[in-house]
Amino acid sequence: MTMQTDMVVPAGFEDLARFARWALPTADQRTKVRREASSADLREFYDAVLPRVEAILDECDRFALGELPESHQGIFNIALSMAEIAPHVEFYRGATGVPYAFAEDRFVAVHGADETWRALPPNGPR
Repeated sequence: MTMQTDMVVPAGFEDLARFARWALPTADQRTKVRREASSADLREFYDAVLPRVEAILDECDRFALGELPESHQGIFNIALSMAEIAPHVEFYRGATGVPYAFAEDRFVAVHGADETWRALPPNGPR
């Protein structure tokens, strides 16, 4: 996987550009980065992004489902990464894995390689 080092952001979201490594388009990529991160990485991301989530979603809601422009894909993917790591900060005391669960690498997301912003139908034509 290529790690994203920069991203385009819409006006007003420049402060989130430093989290480009979390702006990943697929669930598989977000899970991998979360598992490889440290607890401190999760906490830093969480503390910076949580107050911005509502603004991110409001901004992205201006576009029809599946028609998000490139300028907004980075912040949308950051919001998805926030959803990925929030339980680890809020419930798992910063653990990057899921405590008391089977090995995460055994879990295979059927659509984990899909770019989430495209809003592809789960069982429809591809």
